[in-house]
Amino acid sequence: MTTTMEPFGNQLTADFYHYESLLPDDERKLLLRARDLMRDQVKPLVNEYWAKGEFPTQLIGLFRDSGLAGLPYEGYGEHRPAVSNLLSGTMAMEMARTDASVSTFFGVHNGLAMYSIHSGGDQEQRDRWLPAMAAMDKIGAFAMTEPLGGSDVAGGMRTTARREGDTWVLNGAKKWIGNATFADHVVVWARDEDDNHVKGFVVEKGTPGFSPERIEGKIAFRIVENAEITLTDVRVPEANRLQNITSFRDVAEILRATRAGVAWQALGVMTGAYELALDYARERRQFGRPIGGFQLVQDLLVKSLGNITASWGMLVQLARLQEAGIFRDEHSSLAKVFVTSRMREVVGWSREIFDGNGILLDHDIPRFFADAEAIYSFEGTREMNTLIVGKSITGRSAFV
Repeated sequence: MTTTMEPFGNQLTADFYHYESLLPDDERKLLLRARDLMRDQVKPLVNEYWAKGEFPTQLIGLFRDSGLAGLPYEGYGEHRPAVSNLLSGTMAMEMARTDASVSTFFGVHNGLAMYSIHSGGDQEQRDRWLPAMAAMDKIGAFAMTEPLGGSDVAGGMRTTARREGDTWVLNGAKKWIGNATFADHVVVWARDEDDNHVKGFVVEKGTPGFSPERIEGKIAFRIVENAEITLTDVRVPEANRLQNITSFRDVAEILRATRAGVAWQALGVMTGAYELALDYARERRQFGRPIGGFQLVQDLLVKSLGNITASWGMLVQLARLQEAGIFRDEHSSLAKVFVTSRMREVVGWSREIFDGNGILLDHDIPRFFADAEAIYSFEGTREMNTLIVGKSITGRSAFV
């Protein structure tokens, strides 16, 4: 495995410090495969389906043929051994710079769902479910958030699990669950009535009492099929309980990794928005010349590039901490706080450069502007992640 510091073909204009050159050559090829897929086959679809608020099912086949699923998991997926955390993050960035909804569909399946099974399941469960998920013959979802609960889900989970012999009976509700309307395997988190600890269960499509209903009227992530799920006496065998999950402490380890993935996704959104604004500034003419030659436009572009470059550097080091095994909650929380805040600035400045055209879907930028609001809020709000970092640096908890 070799790494070179020279820029390579298809380099992003936003990669001002050549961060991609830190990837080994074999992983750079996988990144370029994803870049070609997103540019040539995914981008032509997204505005149409974003406007309709529908998920393009042909994406599943496109990703299946790409061989890009399952890459982070040793022994599963096309690429063996498992790829680095740096590539996994850069891949999330790459997908989000084309469309955050598509990135989320893939991240829920390849990240939240597969990682829950890989981390929380025993070897038999990993071998039972992950090969088909890595091939994208089966699609996954992750059901934790509830209609009346968000940041308090650790201690306030209302969905319950009651054991009856070798069967668990689940009752409750979940909300904002991506992929749930069509997923084959949904990882459902519920509080054990016996010991009051959170446990994970893989609920298979078509299980009686499991009812996902698509959420309508969203102004962001319109391609993602989020669902509100009702669980009414859903019977799940003990064999489908994730055997390595005994409390929310185990769940928190999963969320730590996926929160880092959201920060990478935010980097992708601001990168895509910046690239659109830069191209527009080069072409749009006012007062007889391109607006890219105006000082105030250049100011917005340079501030945007600074946010991208600083965020990318933070996430590169975050990936190194993951590889070194010294990755903690406060590390991913700081990345989520910082990068999503910088993303919000960049998409705002980018839309500003488009002026009135910035509200027309034909120019792509409204998708980024709207989707950024969802990314800013999910996987822990700015406020909750701030308090996680604050507790770490002061030694005092400010949680109510």
